[in-house]
Amino acid sequence: MSKVKGSRTERELMNLFFQTGEFLSLRAAGSGSTPLPCTDLVVGGRGRVLAIECKSGKGTRYIKKEQIEELLEFSKFFGAEPWLGTRFDNNEWLFLEIPDLKKSKTGNNFVINLKMAKEKGINFDELIGKYKQVKF
Repeated sequence: MSKVKGSRTERELMNLFFQTGEFLSLRAAGSGSTPLPCTDLVVGGRGRVLAIECKSGKGTRYIKKEQIEELLEFSKFFGAEPWLGTRFDNNEWLFLEIPDLKKSKTGNNFVINLKMAKEKGINFDELIGKYKQVKF
C-alpha cells in the first residue's frame, strides 16, 4: 500500500468519526517515522479514547510486530483503547482488538485477511456503540 493511499484512508476514517457528531479524531502524520510510541489515529468521544492503527489495501496484510507493540505502549500511557482498524478494498472498515490478531508463521509479524477481519472484527457502528452484533 502506498503512503498516499494510507493517508487517504486514515483521513476517510477521521471523517467518519467527525460525521457522528460525537467523536473527534487526530491523525498522527508519519506515525511510523518517529522513535517514540505513536499511532495513526487518536479518537475521543462519549467518554472513550481510542488509539487506532490503520491498515488498508487488498489481500492479506502483514503488520510489523513493532507497530502493534507501539500501539499498545501508546495506549497504555495515553489511557486509550488499542484497536486495529482495517479496510480491505471495496469493503467497510472493520476493527479488531489486539488479542484477536494472529501471528505470522515466523512470529515476527501479525497477519490479517478479510475472512479473519469479518469473523473477529466489528464494524464502525459497533465500535462507536451504536449497536452490538451477536456473532455465532
